Amino acid sequence: MAHENDSFIREVNEELRSEQISRVWRAYRPFIIAGAALIVLGTAGYRGYEYWHSNNASQYGDQFLAALNLAKQNKTDEAIAALEKLEKDGSGAYPVLARMRAATLLSQKGDAAGAIKAFQQVAADSAIPAVLRDVAKMRAAYLMVDTSTYAQVAAEVEPMATGSHALRNSAREVLGLAAMKAGDTAKAKQWFEDIANDAQAPRNIANRAQILLDTLVSSAPPAAKS
Repeated sequence: MAHENDSFIREVNEELRSEQISRVWRAYRPFIIAGAALIVLGTAGYRGYEYWHSNNASQYGDQFLAALNLAKQNKTDEAIAALEKLEKDGSGAYPVLARMRAATLLSQKGDAAGAIKAFQQVAADSAIPAVLRDVAKMRAAYLMVDTSTYAQVAAEVEPMATGSHALRNSAREVLGLAAMKAGDTAKAKQWFEDIANDAQAPRNIANRAQILLDTLVSSAPPAAKS
C-alpha cells in the first residue's frame, strides 16, 4: 500500500506527465505463458488472471495516454469525456488518476467551481488512499483562495498545517494566501513564518513564503514595521 501511495502522489505532484505513465503501463504488457500444457490447473488459472489483468492495464494505459494527448491538443472537452469514461470503466489506479486529471482540466478551462467540486469529491472518497485524498484537498484549497472565505479554505486544509504532516507547508502556504486575500496580515505573516522556520520546507515553497513575508513587511504602515 505504501508503494501504491507513493506512486499516486508522485504522479499527481509531477502533473501526471505522459512519459512516466507510459513507463508504468508498458510494465504490464501481456506476456506469453510458455509450456501451458505442463502447468497444473491452479497455476494456469492464476496465470490466466494475470494475463487478463495485464491486458486490461495496457488497455487503460492506452486510454489514459490518449486523453492526455487530447488535452495537449487543446481538445479539453474531448479529453474530459475520455477521462470520465476511463473513470467509469477502468481499473487499478487509472480511474483515480482520471478523476484528478479531469479536475485539473476543468480548472484550466476556467471552471473553478467544477474543479473544486471534483477535487472535493475525490477527497471525500474513502476508497481512495488517504495521501491522495489529502492532495485533492490541497488542490481544491488553492482554487478556493480566489472564490471562498478564509474559514472555508481553513476547513479544507488547516488540520494538515501542523505537526509532521507531509503537506504541512503547502497547507500553510494556501492558508497564508487566503489570509492575505481576507486582509488579515498578521495571520498571513504567521503562516509564512511557520514555513520559513521549518527546516524541512521544500525550497520552492520556502522561497515563495520569504518573498511574501518581505512584501507584507514592506507594504505595512511604519508603525507596524517597528
